[in-house]
Amino acid sequence: MIFGVTGDLGFRKIFPALFRLMRLGKLRVPVIGVARQEMTQRDLIARMKQSIRTYIKQQDDAIFARLAALVSYVKGDYADGKTFSLLREALGSARHPLHYLAIPPSSFPMVIRGLGKSHCDAGARVVVEKPFGRDLASAKQLNATLHATFDEADIFRIDHYLGKEAVQNLLYFRFANSFLEPVWNRNYIASIQISMAEAVGVAGRGKFYEEAGAIRDVVQNHLMQVAAFLALEPPVDASGEALRDEKVKIFRAIRPIDPKHLVRGQFKGYRTEEGVAPDSNVETFAALRLQIDSWRWNGVPFYIRAGKNLPVTATEVVVDLKPPPTQVFGDAPITRPNYLRFRLGPDVAIALGARAKEAGPGMRGREVELFVAQEQPHEMDPYERLIGDALRGDSSLFARQDEVEAAWAVVDPILRATTPIHEYEPGTWGPAAANDLIAGSCNWHDPGKDAHSWTRSCIEVPANP
Repeated sequence: MIFGVTGDLGFRKIFPALFRLMRLGKLRVPVIGVARQEMTQRDLIARMKQSIRTYIKQQDDAIFARLAALVSYVKGDYADGKTFSLLREALGSARHPLHYLAIPPSSFPMVIRGLGKSHCDAGARVVVEKPFGRDLASAKQLNATLHATFDEADIFRIDHYLGKEAVQNLLYFRFANSFLEPVWNRNYIASIQISMAEAVGVAGRGKFYEEAGAIRDVVQNHLMQVAAFLALEPPVDASGEALRDEKVKIFRAIRPIDPKHLVRGQFKGYRTEEGVAPDSNVETFAALRLQIDSWRWNGVPFYIRAGKNLPVTATEVVVDLKPPPTQVFGDAPITRPNYLRFRLGPDVAIALGARAKEAGPGMRGREVELFVAQEQPHEMDPYERLIGDALRGDSSLFARQDEVEAAWAVVDPILRATTPIHEYEPGTWGPAAANDLIAGSCNWHDPGKDAHSWTRSCIEVPANP
């Protein structure tokens, strides 16, 4: 059951995901669309077909016909009890219906109460789209609303980033390879950087961005989840609960962010976008430093950077290692350290930065990069994976209540801080003030247009004569 079925999320993400699930033989239940819009079942099927033609490369009329045969539509106002009576009737003998709330957060309480009063919640699960609140207080309030009708085990807080193959590969690579564990700590790692760059601006979503900003839009959820995957301790097993237990521990170990460790930016021209206030103080760029008070990570800075209108669209993690304790071969001091680089999108790569001998009689080194893995992203779409998991009741890749609230507690101090906004030119890497956050010999590492290209900005030290 998809609430808000006529909206943009359904068109761009949910309909293509349902088609892919049908193609894999993993969708065998009725699909009921719910919205206020005047629309017939035929109209909804036509909209689904348009979506699939837009976003699915390999068309298959037979598969779509099977999907269309499962689709029905219920028109109604979420404030009207009659709407939920119709839904209860449409559910028939369904034992574990899945209610997908693809609607604005302001409508969540109304729909949740309607599901409870009509007994549409019996044996049911509910999928809630982000944002899970706007701050810690509203997140707690939203969780209380959900728990008034649903048990925590039946609440699926969806963050599509957790369904990305590359993000899961980051977690797998950490714990499936024994050579990492001896160095994955404060004794060998100097710093960790996470950069999420987008070449586009707000793309006509100025009104939305005025309510969100970069911190709420991607930092508090997507990038904090990536930081947790990099920092958490090994879970006791592969179950979702074990993984989420470890994420909660990490979020609770991260100090609430000091506003002094935050730089906010806004690209030049943002205030002329439709829906944006002429004196807007909303950030389109954020750079910040995390500190984790744990045995493994004490003293290792985690840097997070995200922004719109940057030079490329890419997400990368760079783990800088500390230099060797002595220079055996008489090279200049090594200021460009060994590193691990994880490319999380749009293409995927894992690479190791090392030093090798230059050709010639002298024992001088040069930087080389060894690709551990490189592949094109032909993997399962995140929404396809997550909707399939929710239908089966597998909550492994969904956020738990305590996890969400612990992540909000980290960023809450900077949401209302009077941190200044630095204007930056579109197509640049944000305001220069972001460089002041970085401690050490290297500055921000800038992702390139593809997995092989990127820029390391480190202090160059002349070779000894």
